[in-house]
Amino acid sequence: MTLLVYLGHPAHFHLFKETIKNLQTKSVKVVIVIKSKDVLEKLLLDSKLPYINISEGNAKGNAYKNFFKRLYNLAKIIQTNKPKLLIGSAAELAVLGKLFQIPSFIFFEDDFEAVKKFARVTGLFATKLICPDCCSAWKWNDKKIGYKSYHELAYLHPNHFTPDAEKVKHIFNLNEKNFILRFAQLTAYHDVGKSGITTDIAQQLIDRLSKYGKVFITSERELEPQFEKYRIQISPLDIHHALYFADIYIGDSQTMTAEAAVLGTPAIRFNDFVGELSYLEELEHTYNLTYGIKTNQPEKLLKKVNELLNTPDLKQEWQSRRKKMLDECIDMSKFMTDLVEKELFQ
Repeated sequence: MTLLVYLGHPAHFHLFKETIKNLQTKSVKVVIVIKSKDVLEKLLLDSKLPYINISEGNAKGNAYKNFFKRLYNLAKIIQTNKPKLLIGSAAELAVLGKLFQIPSFIFFEDDFEAVKKFARVTGLFATKLICPDCCSAWKWNDKKIGYKSYHELAYLHPNHFTPDAEKVKHIFNLNEKNFILRFAQLTAYHDVGKSGITTDIAQQLIDRLSKYGKVFITSERELEPQFEKYRIQISPLDIHHALYFADIYIGDSQTMTAEAAVLGTPAIRFNDFVGELSYLEELEHTYNLTYGIKTNQPEKLLKKVNELLNTPDLKQEWQSRRKKMLDECIDMSKFMTDLVEKELFQ
């Protein structure tokens, strides 16, 4: 029995890693295919999971040309391995699933209306669209399988993640305040016209936070020389331990904001997707674990930072809010494993 899993982003590695391990114990052959993105390949190397990289050497350049190159390379792998099911978060899988008459399960968290190019291809060709209850599959709700959880709870649910202070003691002084800033690349097709934390805003945040504790930066994009000294020196596999023990997270990344939120770390997201993504809106307005602020409101950002810095027992309050969220959400990895296993062995 063969399953093909396609990973296009570091977040996808985390999303599927527990499900991959679970299925491998049940005699399922799992073929992992990736395209180069940020630290994705390093995560796989560090975890010692075998994989095939179909975008090495052509990760840059024309997006459409690279898409069709990946389609071609992925098609050859499918023909060779003959999987019974394709799973991932990429439009390529939906297209090739339809072509080869293999079921494709596409997992996503962004409402389809916010990623229309992806949605038009994926919605048309995918077999099933799997997303949180709160998310929209737009015109293809008949294909939607919803669940009460988030992608981040596939790997940060207490069933799968135990925070370990040993993994951060070389960078954090846990007797002091520690703050993490995250700078996303914002170069994907759906990021066109969107912005996030600028150099000026970053400097203002560092100046303010440094009065209270130590600042660390994790960044997809190239850092300006003056910020390089703040770069966090930690393995990508251990970044979630740092997020858990941090006192405040601020960034322009959707994924890491949600990660901080489900770990019970006060999180602020500063970008132009605010208000457009239902899962982050739910984490903000239902569970009060995060705040979204648009880039035309920098004064609101700094005000919110000041408010959090001066909130007594901040982390304890957020852990209480986290408990409410966990009580109401399911273990995402168990749900995924059961769903995929049922399809493979039916």
